[in-house]
Amino acid sequence: MVAIHGRVCTSTTMRKAAASILLLVLMEWWCALGGARAEGGGKGGKWELLLNNSGVVAMHMTLTHRNTVIMFDQTSAGPSQYRLRPSGKRCDDRGYEPSCWAHSVEYDIATNTIRPLVIETDTWCSSGAFLGNGTLAQTGGFGNGSRKVRYFNPCSDRRCEWIESEKLLAANRWYATNHILPEEDRVVIVGGLDAFSYEFLPRSSEKEEGAFELPFLRRTRDRMVDKGNNLYPFVHVSSDGNLFIFANRDSILFDYHRHQVVKNFPRIPGDGARNYPSTGSSVMLPLEHEDGFRKVEVMVCGGAVARAPRAAKGGQFLDALSSCGRLVITDENPEWAMEEMPGPRVMNDMLILPTGHILIINGAKQGCAGWQMATTASYNPYLYEPKESLGNRFSVLNSTGIARMYHSSAIVLPDGRILVAGSNPYRLYTFGVAYPTELRVEAFTPYYMGRFFDDKRPWNLSIQCDHGSDGITYGEEFGVWFELERKPADVVEFYAYAPPFATHSLSMNQRMLKLECRSMVRDVSGRTHAVLKAPPSPVVAPSGYYLLTVVNGGIPSKSEWVRFIHE
Repeated sequence: MVAIHGRVCTSTTMRKAAASILLLVLMEWWCALGGARAEGGGKGGKWELLLNNSGVVAMHMTLTHRNTVIMFDQTSAGPSQYRLRPSGKRCDDRGYEPSCWAHSVEYDIATNTIRPLVIETDTWCSSGAFLGNGTLAQTGGFGNGSRKVRYFNPCSDRRCEWIESEKLLAANRWYATNHILPEEDRVVIVGGLDAFSYEFLPRSSEKEEGAFELPFLRRTRDRMVDKGNNLYPFVHVSSDGNLFIFANRDSILFDYHRHQVVKNFPRIPGDGARNYPSTGSSVMLPLEHEDGFRKVEVMVCGGAVARAPRAAKGGQFLDALSSCGRLVITDENPEWAMEEMPGPRVMNDMLILPTGHILIINGAKQGCAGWQMATTASYNPYLYEPKESLGNRFSVLNSTGIARMYHSSAIVLPDGRILVAGSNPYRLYTFGVAYPTELRVEAFTPYYMGRFFDDKRPWNLSIQCDHGSDGITYGEEFGVWFELERKPADVVEFYAYAPPFATHSLSMNQRMLKLECRSMVRDVSGRTHAVLKAPPSPVVAPSGYYLLTVVNGGIPSKSEWVRFIHE
């Protein structure tokens, strides 16, 4: 006879109870894995509709350290689906008055609500980066916005608004890329349509500093393709402080202090191009403390074949590229290591998950980026596990029912979900067509965030900071508290993640670091204290806000914000 839940049961009753418990466990396991099909390798995940109408297309999207998300599109898109009531303005249907319609919103994660924000100049195909204090510096665009600088400083009372600076950029920046630099609160802005140059925000004290020519951008422009196949170049800060810049099919290591190319890398193999309008995506794989954060490996996936842009204009949509390339840019003689995704993909976003794995999401299977230039939506995300053996790295995850085509975006949230929004292959808001303007907002929950794994999940995470609310200085040790139901797994890892500014399949400034754990102690109640070491320098981790995650045996906690600062 055995006691179960305080009752005495016979062996027969015990077997029935055990069978019921087993059934419940199996059902929970199935739900946690999202009812994954065999092709997903048991890692299918779950989709959830959050909003039916965001009001504004999420052409650009980014997460703030106040746990809100900024979404915005272009002021030249005509009426959005969020009508404003500005004082002194006549807002009716007899004509388009830009100030009568919101083209930016702030989404509150906790309440699942939005509030409108007013943008005065056109942010169409612009770029951005967060400064060290959490302020978004947002630049460029189209028309009256092409040289504008805008700031958004997230606030706790939800009353903050866009601020347009009176200072202008040195050049028009439409389809440019921004990246925060190791120098405190300095951003580099690279490229743009007919802008074969780069510049800095803010400019140096030298009065004559403007834009600096970058012949690499002129060399990588494809004159046979409208927009050139080198827009929105991929930019990453390497472990030596130089810039890795990739455009079209080529890449360089660039010393922006001396304004010279340090190294030319081999051309990525294969046909086609990887940058706008042949839009693929890129990610820098997580940097790790074991090698002193020195090894830097860049991954590029997807894109369009050489004839795709011209063919799409004629109504023919060619299969996208299915290849990915990995390049260790810190090797003395690096070579691209190529592999195949489960299928072709263009306009795909690449996100670093809290586990250090890569999620490839959104996009299409045929065509290229641009107005009505693609077809056959990619509904299934791919999971990529970089440290698995070749041939075992990709899994196909559960599909959404919403096409995410041109002008869609995706970001990682602090609770581990992926926020997915946007899609508008038309110049204006257009409905009742095959791929309409998409205002629904979804969340994709990876399998490891399911309740089945809660007994392994670290929870109640908190961070100790000796400097109060200012942050943690480089190289400093700091404490992390969290709780576990069971004793820690053999492998407990600590990751710091810089959320990106996402637009056009490009996650600008996305960066992940695997931090060193100096000690870890767990008491009898399950409360665990770990001592971590902050990154050694702003070259490794430019100053600003990062999401800290504890990963216990492959299962991540929800993340908390930590700020790395200069002394």
